[in-house]
Amino acid sequence: MTKLLIIGATGMTGHSLVSEAVSNSFSVIANGRNLDKLNALNNEFKDISILNKDAFDITLSDLEDVDVIIDAFATAPDKAYLQIDLAAHLVALLRNSNKRIGFILGAGSLYTDESKTQLTYDLIAADDSTKPWRAIPENQLYELEFLRRVKNVNWFGVSPGSNFVAGAKSDNILVGDDVLLVNDQNVSETTADTMAFKVIEEVKNNQYHQTRFTVANG
Repeated sequence: MTKLLIIGATGMTGHSLVSEAVSNSFSVIANGRNLDKLNALNNEFKDISILNKDAFDITLSDLEDVDVIIDAFATAPDKAYLQIDLAAHLVALLRNSNKRIGFILGAGSLYTDESKTQLTYDLIAADDSTKPWRAIPENQLYELEFLRRVKNVNWFGVSPGSNFVAGAKSDNILVGDDVLLVNDQNVSETTADTMAFKVIEEVKNNQYHQTRFTVANG
């Protein structure tokens, strides 16, 4: 049985990932810092295990029996640099390992259209109203840039649409590579359950190696 470690398991994306993994009969270890939230998650999903520790304290021994790690870590804008720091920590643990690791990234690193001349983050940076939260997409962009230079770790990344929100899986899921996806109403949105479905599907199918793809609700 494939064993997954889900980092940030009690967050919006993490919860959806745990639910989807369990429904696919994977063995799940849920990681988080808040024991009360982890226990609540364990009450909801009786068969999971919990790893109550800071993600930065995860060691090789924690990963010994793990096949795939999913980094769904989220942080506040004033500590958005931790996205890069955690990616670097996990990459250091997994150098020259056969274990897979998936990273939940942001939409800022996606191009705005097929001309591939402008990133979504460029639009965010040009808008003064985004200053309170701008550091998150900025650092997720830097996180992907870091990962693209990692050649001896079996990683993949997934970016949502511009709006990443809680919600059920879409009946029509759009999939792309480096360009922001929009539906027929010109809306770029990804629900957490849509994201989780495609991430767990990638765990099963192993289609993306050392690259990023993007998903959105159709």
